[in-house]
Amino acid sequence: MSEKIIALLIGAIASGGYASVILLMAIQSACIPIPSEVIMPLAGYALAHTQLQLIILATVASLASNLGSIPAYWVGAKGGRPMVERYGSMMLLSRRDLDLVDHFFSKYGSITVLIGRMLPIVRTFIAFPAGVAKMNQLRFHLYTFIGSWPWCYALAWVGMKLGASWNTNPQFKAIFHRFHLAVEVVLVIGAVWFITSHWKNRIRTEAA
Repeated sequence: MSEKIIALLIGAIASGGYASVILLMAIQSACIPIPSEVIMPLAGYALAHTQLQLIILATVASLASNLGSIPAYWVGAKGGRPMVERYGSMMLLSRRDLDLVDHFFSKYGSITVLIGRMLPIVRTFIAFPAGVAKMNQLRFHLYTFIGSWPWCYALAWVGMKLGASWNTNPQFKAIFHRFHLAVEVVLVIGAVWFITSHWKNRIRTEAA
């Protein structure tokens, strides 16, 4: 993330406090990629000076993640399936794929949301497919909170402990760079597998 954007986030949290944290964490949960890896360490540095303040900050941020997920979940639930059925062929998605998503979320939706909320990139977009699959809303919001809380707490704790060096500490940056890289590699491999398998199926269908 550019230094200018980080400077803007620093200014927003420094001047707006918890209100800015709520707004930023809600935005990043609404399929808008503002990384919590920047928001929460900064908030921990600026706002948390005791264990109680750290707990409050993580709780507020987790509730904000729930708040921001509502529009993305609603869009997925109300218009996601018709939209994907109409335009999904452009992304190699079929009705069978949607049925598989529905089945997957009906069986593993809770653990998917729980783990997804702790993964970069995935946490930003997980609400939409949960909505498309019409996952139970109460369970969705419960596991969104449960999955978000330890992630928000850990990031805020890092910010509180590192202080002003939260964005320059080489160890911290290296750890999160590797973590991001690992998640991105897994997502790319998954995308390549999905595209390859669906493309082969399409060729077989057309040849039959």
